[in-house]
Amino acid sequence: MNLLSSFEQYINKENLFPANGRLLLAVSGGVDSVVLCELCLRAGYQVEIAHCNFKLRKEESNADESFVQELAKKYEVPFFVKQFETEEYAQEHKISIQVAARELRYEWFNILIEENKPGPAEKPSAPRYIVTAHHADDNIETILMNFFKGSGINGLKGIVPKQKNIVRPLLFASKENLLAFANENNLAYREDSSNSSDKYTRNYFRNQLLPGLQKVFPQVKENLLDNAQRFREINSIYNVAIESIKKRLVSFKGNEMHLPVLKLLKTASLQSVLFEIIKDVGFTARQAHEVVKLLNSESGKYIDSQTHRILLNRKWLIISPLNDMETSHFLIEENDTDSIFPAGKLLIQKNSGFLKPGTDDNIAQVNATAVVFPLILRKWKQGDYFYPLGMQHKKKLSRFFIDQKLSLNRKQQVWVIESQQKIIWVVGQRIDDRFKIKNGSENNIRFSFLPSK
Repeated sequence: MNLLSSFEQYINKENLFPANGRLLLAVSGGVDSVVLCELCLRAGYQVEIAHCNFKLRKEESNADESFVQELAKKYEVPFFVKQFETEEYAQEHKISIQVAARELRYEWFNILIEENKPGPAEKPSAPRYIVTAHHADDNIETILMNFFKGSGINGLKGIVPKQKNIVRPLLFASKENLLAFANENNLAYREDSSNSSDKYTRNYFRNQLLPGLQKVFPQVKENLLDNAQRFREINSIYNVAIESIKKRLVSFKGNEMHLPVLKLLKTASLQSVLFEIIKDVGFTARQAHEVVKLLNSESGKYIDSQTHRILLNRKWLIISPLNDMETSHFLIEENDTDSIFPAGKLLIQKNSGFLKPGTDDNIAQVNATAVVFPLILRKWKQGDYFYPLGMQHKKKLSRFFIDQKLSLNRKQQVWVIESQQKIIWVVGQRIDDRFKIKNGSENNIRFSFLPSK
């Protein structure tokens, strides 16, 4: 393989960056990133070098830093370096060392890109890209790891050549290709002693699993790379289909997602569709199976991720952030007689007789036959509307509050009671006309609000 020629062809084929692009190379000092430097400079690109010292291997890490600094001097290119307290960061955020290192380096790389952008009055500079030395063997390991983690079709496409401003122009080349190029051109590089240890998951796949698979399937690496290309194409088609389905199923109300149960039950490949909807709010593929079962559960049942809750409210699945859910949403079952919430206490009395209107803003009486349990007691949010008592047209609560001359502080403290996504009562303000008592009926529900002192 003529590595330089293949390198240039791959960049053009994948449209990774233009000829005048400024490349911020992530250089560890290992053979992969050293070869990346050499190829970029031989191809005539504008190069800058960035090195992360994660301080994980004591003196060895410092020696890597010194080596990369000398490499930048040799090539006469700008050099950036940053030291990180990686272990402390991992412990603080309760993540693995590998995840911590990835988060730290990309956050810093993007800061470097932003810091060197021209000002509004300056002439625009050539576009800048973060360039990493990920190669074909890295891609193979990633595909296998994603497969065993159950990441779905998206994970099986492996490492993509371009992701926003991050590019990976060595994905076409194997580790063997890179080592051969380094040796042929007498390129010095550093060996990372941790690569031989199976302490990290990726190293286990590299050192144990893949060699074992190759004994059974000698072409396993080539086959996995071919599969990755196919899955990239399949994933593009899949994402288009998923987005179309999401538009039909998901409606947004403030920071909540609402999904109609009946439509969900008629959706083909339901578990996969649900996973694609809920994965971005912390739910796993295994939990998607639980959400499918939730559709046929009793109203009021729910499932939590670390950040969100999926609540079954009769004909709807409601997905809400947990921090909002814990402070702002309370379920009222049919047999409940009270509900304690941050603003105070709500008393619920059935068949309560007729209450003359206007006697107390903190007491509301509604027609029980129009109410469907369970009810939701929650804070109001932008987009909420109701039909104020005596009106035949709906009004947004934000407009109603202006008419009532409520202060900003008062507005922030307003709660509502909801039945099947219809507001029954704006607590302490007014009931909805659709739930008013008709013909002097005594089959009513009385809500009494006792504010906190």
